[in-house]
Amino acid sequence: MGFKRNHKIGLGVVIIVAIVGLTLGLVLGLDDSSITNEEGRSFTIDYDRDTFVMDGKDFRYVAGSFHYFRALPQTWRTKLKTLRAGGLNAVDLYVQWSLHNPKENQYVWDGIANITDVIEAAIEADLYVILRPGPYICAEIDNGGLPYWLFTKYPGIQVRTSDANYTKEVAVWYEKLLSQLTRYMYGNGGPIIMVQLENEYGAFGKCDKQYLNFLKEETEKYTEGKAIMFTVDRPYGDEMECGQVPGVFVTTDFGLMTDEEVDIHKAKLRSVQPNGPLVNTEFYTGWLTHWQESNQRRPAEPLAKTLRKMLSDGWNVDFYMYFGGTNFGFWAGANDWGLGKYMADITSYDYDAPMDEAGDPTMKYTIFRDIIGEYIDLPAVRVPDRAPKMTHDPISMASVDSLFSTNSRNILGSPERKSNFLMTFEELNQNSGFVLYETTLPKLTRDPSQLTINELRDRAQIYVDEFYIGTLSRENNINNLPISAGWGSKLSIFVENQGRINFDVLDDYKGILGNVTIQIYDEPYYKELTDWTITGYSFENLNQLKQITDTVSDGQGVNGRGMAIHGPVIFKGKLDIGSSSIQDTYIDMTGWGKGFIVVNGFKLGRYWPVIGPQVTMYLPKELLNEGSNEIILVELQRAPTDKLLHFTDSAILDEA
Repeated sequence: MGFKRNHKIGLGVVIIVAIVGLTLGLVLGLDDSSITNEEGRSFTIDYDRDTFVMDGKDFRYVAGSFHYFRALPQTWRTKLKTLRAGGLNAVDLYVQWSLHNPKENQYVWDGIANITDVIEAAIEADLYVILRPGPYICAEIDNGGLPYWLFTKYPGIQVRTSDANYTKEVAVWYEKLLSQLTRYMYGNGGPIIMVQLENEYGAFGKCDKQYLNFLKEETEKYTEGKAIMFTVDRPYGDEMECGQVPGVFVTTDFGLMTDEEVDIHKAKLRSVQPNGPLVNTEFYTGWLTHWQESNQRRPAEPLAKTLRKMLSDGWNVDFYMYFGGTNFGFWAGANDWGLGKYMADITSYDYDAPMDEAGDPTMKYTIFRDIIGEYIDLPAVRVPDRAPKMTHDPISMASVDSLFSTNSRNILGSPERKSNFLMTFEELNQNSGFVLYETTLPKLTRDPSQLTINELRDRAQIYVDEFYIGTLSRENNINNLPISAGWGSKLSIFVENQGRINFDVLDDYKGILGNVTIQIYDEPYYKELTDWTITGYSFENLNQLKQITDTVSDGQGVNGRGMAIHGPVIFKGKLDIGSSSIQDTYIDMTGWGKGFIVVNGFKLGRYWPVIGPQVTMYLPKELLNEGSNEIILVELQRAPTDKLLHFTDSAILDEA
């Protein structure tokens, strides 16, 4: 038999008891030591009996990953209660450094970055917390959660190593973050039972033990022995040994496996850590998906078989993901898997998880819950029904202005930089969005002549005299195109940051890292272009975008077929909703090209339906108002000829 949850006093009850005890103490004149010591709370490991021990009793957890930064804060409590109703007794929380510390010396702790409120929500849902503060988290988040400004401040910085500049910044970050969370450690009366060091460090391949020991020491300052520290590494090669830290508990991760493979992974874990509870910290319920590929779904029944095998063998299981959510704004990351092929992640992080992108239970939720109930007591919490979704009549989107207009440049663009050399996003101190590089072409003596961008990151739309002539792509390894003589003299290169690589490689500078050349004579002579004017479009201040839509309405930018031929185009529209009709919905981007969408001043994320597989954009009801709602699109490629935007009550994530 596995751990039965009825041994545990609910966290809410513990808090009530503590308050009553404190009141009695004040009335009776008792000192703190006679009523506190957090009721003798402790969370330890019994290595002789291969089990966790909570307050003197054997303990086992079944947890689920929940990325608070991929859900609106107004929905956290509902989603965590749904997670609890699925039979889970703990929630796994990554912490995204770049969200909380977007600029040097700037910290954000409110709204979607209110980390203490997430933990309070976990307490209310009767969930323990497995905290994974990184500082690197992967998570398919831009740069693995590391803030871009590290690369601006320290060009060439070696992140995830004992590089003095990196460890200095990590120490500052941990003080800002973990000092807030010490009170939530289990031994201090809170829900945090475990705290991770780094993330799959063995896969990184550096094996920098000095760095790992530094992280251990920094983390111990704030856990103070009141929560268990642990590592997570894949059960392949020497990755566990590489990521191992003396005195730190070792866990592993894997997804769909045969019974024999589960046993093999157990043996690998035991070769590194002979005793102690077995933990799969990332049991993959689905998988991540990139643009230009099919949706990476995982069938429920084989996963259920692996889950039952693990629970039967005594494993503690942590589902990744249990709820995935949405890559709002420009936070989606990218991968190359070490193969040299860049692949950007889609905006949806549905992940084919037990809870879908909207937070509704799926078939996997029900199947997994039934299996969990065979090994631990299920909570007396009702499983919620699927929340209603709304459809709506299509709305007309009006083309407002081109990003290349003088007005848009003045309002949306950064001050122009003049340089003989190209500058990266990081050199411009810009996180995401776009950078426009402009220069004058020399007289062409070949027709056509070949334009080449060396080390493009990531996607470039090319214009001559602000007339679109083609696109170059890091994803598809296309870095040159022909330019015909007589097309014009002003060259504009509009580069999109499609998301920094989040796994393994962490020096993914953006923009144009090399140079731009034009073939002006017979081979092999290429001329390097210089004398650049550089303008950034970060779209960090969305009030500037609203200023454009409020003051300009001239219909510029698209031709009769809806093609954006004179630069990316801003569109605006109004969605009118009655108060009784407000529900979650999905914006169907069919007919549109590539760009991003803003709803009532909230950057919903990137869309790219012409390539897929994601076609719809999940729109939570919390972003909508009774009456008029403003929707703004920044469209890079094309609009449907009718300029209509459609709404549906279900997601379309599988068209490729």
